[in-house]
Amino acid sequence: MTETFTYEARDQILVIHLPKELDHHNCRNLRYETDLLFSENYIRKVVFDFSRTEFMDSSGIGVLLNRYKQMARSGGSVTLYGVKEQIRRVLAIGGVTRLIRHFDTKEAAIAG
Repeated sequence: MTETFTYEARDQILVIHLPKELDHHNCRNLRYETDLLFSENYIRKVVFDFSRTEFMDSSGIGVLLNRYKQMARSGGSVTLYGVKEQIRRVLAIGGVTRLIRHFDTKEAAIAG
């Protein structure tokens, strides 16, 4: 069974709830679905919810960096929340933590 992403769009904010595993199999879907959401909505901020995520490979880092660049070009921003220690290490090694701010709660990530 492929885990799916769930999305919450309100105003100009898109919250993406990530599954337990973020790997090359489901990153294709994430890219495709977020491209559609970006084209249909005026998104100014993307918030990634890592609270369920226990595994992430380099494809996940690629998607995060791609969305960061996409938002930066349009004057928007990207934040993360709910990142477990193991995922935090992967993000740090991939250079993501230098670019994208992470928070403990959804509310703080939306506000931040």
